[in-house]
Amino acid sequence: MTRKSGSRFSEKIMLQEKRFAMRAGLTDLILIAMLGAGLGQGLAQGLPQSAAPGTGQSSGPSWPPLPATGFVSGRAATDKDVTEGNAVFALRAYGIPFGKPLNIVIPQYAYLIKKGQQKTPVIVVQAEEGKGIKIFGIRDLDGKTATARDSELQLLGTHPPD
Repeated sequence: MTRKSGSRFSEKIMLQEKRFAMRAGLTDLILIAMLGAGLGQGLAQGLPQSAAPGTGQSSGPSWPPLPATGFVSGRAATDKDVTEGNAVFALRAYGIPFGKPLNIVIPQYAYLIKKGQQKTPVIVVQAEEGKGIKIFGIRDLDGKTATARDSELQLLGTHPPD
């Protein structure tokens, strides 16, 4: 026996499909919100500031050498990479990885730029694109990790800035 398109069975299936689509959209929004919130509360707080003028101390950051390990380059990060400290995040939806690596040199120096705050020196340890958004895993000079969008970073390359 075939069911008509207006039957309760087909209405139930259509409702389930709509719920799934709504959940998928909500998951994308939650991922973006988590990345943004983690950054907003992360590196911009509690960082050592440059010394005050006239103190005899350097006014710029003392950049460390780039790490030889502890980063992900040329591929998307996995949960194992995050657990082992080699990545800051793993892009997944419903358990399925969806991040694609960006074609940039990793690791490299950068400044995190937040409106109304001083530039924060960081090292980029991961760069991926997911759902059309470029996301970077970064570490400040004390090793604290966060995520940033491309609009929040000034990439500086592999040589410490002057």
